[in-house]
Amino acid sequence: MDDSKKAPKDSIEGEGSYSGTRDYNERTTDFVKKGKVGKAARDARQAMESGEAADLKAAEDKGKAGDPRGMDKSA
Repeated sequence: MDDSKKAPKDSIEGEGSYSGTRDYNERTTDFVKKGKVGKAARDARQAMESGEAADLKAAEDKGKAGDPRGMDKSA
């Protein structure tokens, strides 16, 4: 087999996506370094104390249920 056609080892993707993990870590680090955490926390608290709270809680519960987009057809 021609070695030039092999995918580089760090490009392996799947359930444990390396590029997805790297992107998430970089964006999270950038978010923290820019000091955006405090404002995001204040905004979240304000949303949870508003009329939007019930919708947010419903979305959280749906996400925790394990199939938030209803894509599991085996059930």
